[in-house]
Amino acid sequence: QVQLQESGPGLVKPSQTLSLTCTVSGGSITTNYYYWSWIRQPPGKGLEWMGAIAYSGSTYYSPSLKSRTSISRDTSKNQFTLQLSSVTPEDTAVYYCARGPNGWAAMEYDYWGQGTQVTVSS
Repeated sequence: QVQLQESGPGLVKPSQTLSLTCTVSGGSITTNYYYWSWIRQPPGKGLEWMGAIAYSGSTYYSPSLKSRTSISRDTSKNQFTLQLSSVTPEDTAVYYCARGPNGWAAMEYDYWGQGTQVTVSS
């Protein structure tokens, strides 16, 4: 059973960089051909895909967030990390990590983390 767990600060100040880590257990992030995504849901809005890192280490980003987003991984810890720079209150959301079995563009996920609330406020 694959499990994903998000971790990171729940409160970030405007203009700072948001950093979240997803720890994966029950499966390796390097296993062919899975993609590991970050997805968020602002209050009262739908899910927004932010980006993904592939089993190979290749990264893919939402065009609307690409200039502020970076996804990396630590294979020794079986973790992948989201960094979102220059945050504003509009970045307040529940952030999820998820596993995609059918490519980053399919937007299909078979395992999700429980989500972590991040609030951007001074």
